[in-house]
Amino acid sequence: MTAEPGTALPRWIWLPAALGAAVVALPLAALVGKVEWAQFWTLISSDSSQAALLLSLRTAAISTLLCLVLGIPMALILARRPFPGSGLVRAVVLLPLVLPPVVGGLALLHTFGRRGLLGDSLEVLGMDIAFSTAAVVLAQTFVALPFLVISLEGALRIAGQRYESVAASLGASPSRVLWRVTLPLALPSLLSGTVLAFARALGEFGATITFAGSLEGVTRTLPLEIYLQREVDPDAAIALSLVLVVVAAAVMTLTHRRTRVLR
Repeated sequence: MTAEPGTALPRWIWLPAALGAAVVALPLAALVGKVEWAQFWTLISSDSSQAALLLSLRTAAISTLLCLVLGIPMALILARRPFPGSGLVRAVVLLPLVLPPVVGGLALLHTFGRRGLLGDSLEVLGMDIAFSTAAVVLAQTFVALPFLVISLEGALRIAGQRYESVAASLGASPSRVLWRVTLPLALPSLLSGTVLAFARALGEFGATITFAGSLEGVTRTLPLEIYLQREVDPDAAIALSLVLVVVAAAVMTLTHRRTRVLR
């Protein structure tokens, strides 16, 4: 496809772009080169590895659903209905993007742990969240939620409110405008944010091990399994790392194609 008039780029820009691509691609190529292909299936088919992969996929899917349920309303309010202190709220919501995940895990532990801010109250209700599968979901949601919020909020700000105003002037209720106008207009960015949230949840490590621990079949997700295997069986760790890369790449590629179609 030829470039459209006015979209030509200076030739020098290809060099830093190629270097940037190499920074990402070369380590992945090195990882592929270290895989013991003759034993690949054996390395990834152990009971602990399969349990970790299934747990990662299940918890990441639940976390992504929570990100949608919580993140869409947050993005809508931040983009459409600014309020006093909304800048501070936005900063707090996006803080996990720059916080070390271990810090997030400690924050969650001191909130939902047995001696945490809400721990005693939850324990009275018979809910013990820390070091459970629910803790994995919370940790993944904590680190993944900002990706969906920032993607959707930016798209809503760019789209403006022209079409929503027209729909409202024709008698559409706010809920109808939301479902029939606002979200369809932002659908490509919503899909991109959802994929980013899922990928971030799938690869979460620091907050999970701090808040949920590493109990096989309960809280030991694939990143934790890779970390443990690195000490006892490096070949298995490399093979499992490749599985995680392939799963994440497949999800992002599939959604990118659908996003391009929608655009």
